[in-house]
Amino acid sequence: MITATARAAVLDIEGTTGSAAHVYEVLFPYARVRLADWFASHRDDPRHGELLAEVGEATGTAVDEAGAVAALTAWADADVKAAPLKRLQGLIWSEGFADGTLTGHVYPDVPPALLRWRAAGIDCYVYSSGSVTAQRDWFGRSNEGDLSGLLRGHFDLANAGAKTEAASYRSITRAIGTPPHLTVFLSDRVGELDAAAAAGWRTVAVRRPEDPSTPMGEHPLVSALDQIRLTAPAPDPVPAPAPAGPTGPGSPTPRDEDSRS
Repeated sequence: MITATARAAVLDIEGTTGSAAHVYEVLFPYARVRLADWFASHRDDPRHGELLAEVGEATGTAVDEAGAVAALTAWADADVKAAPLKRLQGLIWSEGFADGTLTGHVYPDVPPALLRWRAAGIDCYVYSSGSVTAQRDWFGRSNEGDLSGLLRGHFDLANAGAKTEAASYRSITRAIGTPPHLTVFLSDRVGELDAAAAAGWRTVAVRRPEDPSTPMGEHPLVSALDQIRLTAPAPDPVPAPAPAGPTGPGSPTPRDEDSRS
């Protein structure tokens, strides 16, 4: 059992709270075959132009619709964590979640852990390379039901930055207002854990039994969230009230003092 004092827990998704296989075998293929169709059916949508501009910025050259689809497909095939790809995947997945074609995968130990930590006064957040839209759908329409009410917020590549950069974790610290030493990060990627530790966060490595036995450095290691016990720090003591002034018979009041001047 790993124990830690914390005010916030920040959780990765794939390999940590949900199955990485579900992402690679279900969600990624679902989005990949729909990249071109999404652009073709959303030409009057402002997001169409925004995505073209984002792909152009990422590639360093202006792109038309065909060029954007080609770049996005190449990124998808190489599993590049490019922000425009993650955004479009989230938009495509959202339609699948809405019509019931897709569900998010959450390990059965996750909901009890979120409930337990919330009851202890700890705020839970998600930080994933997947877009905020995808994260909300994943937890809102999961195989374990709607878990969105157990999460205080979401962070992704667009609003926080790359997960292997310490600056991204410092950005989250500013956003949530929790000191780094009272923030715990859970992930299955050692590079992410190293970056969080460099920002002053506590870290816990998660390696699910079905996942490869990759090195996790010196980060504490668990195979499920029920092996983590988080407790909130004691509240700051309330300052004692200042002693009252003299109130006995004959004690001067402010008006008495004024009358003597």
